[in-house]
Amino acid sequence: MSVLFSPYALGPLQLRNRIVIAPMCQYSAENGNAGDWHMIHLGQLALSGAGLLIIEATAVEEMGRITPGDLGLYSDDNEAALARVLAAIRRYSRIPVAIQLGHAGRKASSHAPWEGGQCLSPDEGAWQTVAPSAIPHAPGEPPPVALDAEGLLRVKAAFVRAAQRADALGIDAIELHAAHGYLLHQFLSPISNQRDDRYGGSPENRMRFPLEVFDAVRAAVPQRMPVGVRISATDWVADGWDVEQSIEFAKTLSQRGCSFMHVSSGGVSPLQKIPLSPGYQVPLAERVKAAVGLPTIAVGLVTEPAQAETIVSAGQADLVALARAILFEPHWPWRAAAELGAQVEAPQQYWRSQPRELKALFGDTRIGQR
Repeated sequence: MSVLFSPYALGPLQLRNRIVIAPMCQYSAENGNAGDWHMIHLGQLALSGAGLLIIEATAVEEMGRITPGDLGLYSDDNEAALARVLAAIRRYSRIPVAIQLGHAGRKASSHAPWEGGQCLSPDEGAWQTVAPSAIPHAPGEPPPVALDAEGLLRVKAAFVRAAQRADALGIDAIELHAAHGYLLHQFLSPISNQRDDRYGGSPENRMRFPLEVFDAVRAAVPQRMPVGVRISATDWVADGWDVEQSIEFAKTLSQRGCSFMHVSSGGVSPLQKIPLSPGYQVPLAERVKAAVGLPTIAVGLVTEPAQAETIVSAGQADLVALARAILFEPHWPWRAAAELGAQVEAPQQYWRSQPRELKALFGDTRIGQR
């Protein structure tokens, strides 16, 4: 029996299998509003047969967007636009839907990747960025403004309000984005956080603001709603944030009611040296899971069903997240189920598509031809 296709629970949230669709920025919103692209993109992924769909990094305030095209959940218009997409998904799919809430910090005010990804210029609509310290992400970039006490309160309140909007939309879970060099990760890493107050210096101090945000979000939504955290387990830079600090952070989160850890890496510095290879981040997830015991999601160049099956059956992680692989092959879980001898949920409109030799793939024997 396939472990990848066995059920799993994130607290009270029941998943039909261990396949997670990772949050993937689309840079295609207008004023933070989900549009037709999101209807198409999220709609096809909702029909994939995965166990959980996580909506892309969603800004909690306007200045927290990476690009002008980032999805947001900071206004009534944002909420209404996303409600339209979610209503369509729920009409045709039972997949649980989570949302990743984040703030870009000093990596905000940028072009979309296909436009080069560099910082916007003033005549292109650039806005002032914020960060733990007034240190730009890369040499030559405009420096961010260091967040003062009032700014910290504003950002924390923005996370809370976005989480409340997510709950009002009926979203099933929240993932806080503390990875990839964005604001919460910027507080964690000594590369980007050089404050001399209670939010900087020691690892405990650098963890303080991300923990405050977690506590505030956890308190703002019902207990039935899992709240997890995505981390970069290492900066891949000497003297930066590393897996040992990540484990301590995860232990503290666990004590505060965190529901899961989603383990990625990198993003805080252009000096990073990432040793890319299939499943290169899985050992990081394995270490966090072993030390902390929280439900753990592994991600990063997981592309083949047998590879994903091995990760969960060997106990390296509890769930496996797909990103680029499922963009390239939106029905990847169907192929995985076929290769692993499992069943997968598919929309009834597609039941007749399964090959004759895989007639039980979708778990329905009533399919005939007319």
